[in-house]
Amino acid sequence: MEEKNPIQVADRLFGALEFLVKSGGAGLMEISGELNLNKSTTHRVLNSLIYMGYARQDETNGKYEPSLKIVDMASRIMGNIDIVNVVRPYLRTLMEQAQETVHFVEREGTEAIYIDKVECPRNGIQMVSRIGSRVPLYCSGVGKAIAADLDRREVEAIWKSSSITPLTSHTITDYGAFCRELDEVRKRGYALDNEENESGVRCIAVDLRDYTGRVRYAFSISAPVSRMDDERIEKLAEFILTTKAQIEKKVCP
Repeated sequence: MEEKNPIQVADRLFGALEFLVKSGGAGLMEISGELNLNKSTTHRVLNSLIYMGYARQDETNGKYEPSLKIVDMASRIMGNIDIVNVVRPYLRTLMEQAQETVHFVEREGTEAIYIDKVECPRNGIQMVSRIGSRVPLYCSGVGKAIAADLDRREVEAIWKSSSITPLTSHTITDYGAFCRELDEVRKRGYALDNEENESGVRCIAVDLRDYTGRVRYAFSISAPVSRMDDERIEKLAEFILTTKAQIEKKVCP
């Protein structure tokens, strides 16, 4: 039995988009014939793609063309793949130095997404985080590391757009206190998560710029509080700041 897309509108949208990419642009009748749809339905599909920014209509010849939004999306995907491949050897070395789990994240709006994780095999306690999961910027080490390198207006926008919730008894929920914490991050050169996102876990983190110089990534060392007293934090700070300098020299020469 032939498999069919369970959502018909998705089948039509992506079918039209794929044909526009393959053909480089086409008129309404040609697209209608390719998709085996009547003209009015095809017109609605194309208008939906235009509305979402995936297509445009040439004013001179009336042909529909794919937009550069697809190129941007593809570039972002490839950028993530490239950056993970570039950064992973450094993160592995950092994990071996620290003997703790290392996370690598990318900022997306008010959150950070885990895009890589190097678990320390010698530790009996494993971190519950997983690649693809998200963490709010306002209550995480990686988030504070990123926010500390943003201007005040963007920091305020992130705070106002976040659902500020006390995830633990240590979570900072006052904007003034958050700004003072970011000032400390700038002075030290690294951020701390003092059980603010997860009870019993402490992290040290730094941000990382992409090849354009934009603050986009961060990485951290995470461990149970029993292994992360202030003295150990100072030692780990040496490792993580050195690793940051090495990566940025590679990514932003």
